[in-house]
Amino acid sequence: MPASRIQLKTDGRTYKHQTKELKVTVQQETAQGPVLTEGAASKVSSLLAQEGREDLKLRIAVQPGGCSGLKYQLYFDERDIDGDIVSDFSGVQVVTDKMSAPYLMGATIDFVDTIEKQGFTIDNPNATGSCACGDSFH
Repeated sequence: MPASRIQLKTDGRTYKHQTKELKVTVQQETAQGPVLTEGAASKVSSLLAQEGREDLKLRIAVQPGGCSGLKYQLYFDERDIDGDIVSDFSGVQVVTDKMSAPYLMGATIDFVDTIEKQGFTIDNPNATGSCACGDSFH
């Protein structure tokens, strides 16, 4: 089989390859769960290193509670639950259960470290409002 020239255009980038056979794998951002920024992934990676365990993942969940009705939970978890959505961000595995996923679709988790505050922040386009303290949403 003669070699052929293939041009693939995706996400505004162009790839050229000359081969007899071409295998392309395109990884897209998950549309089912949250996105972890580079800063948040770095902080989570540092915290995981302190734990000294290779089996832990960052689990992000939405639970009933707080003054506005729903609250976020972020914690390390070793469990694999049926229906979990697993994403990888710079080597950090982020897990979301199937019930929480619709609430977290398109949410961005970042880590802030300023003189005024330090911690994880969640920018969630699905939240229509939150309480005054910012710990819960609806």
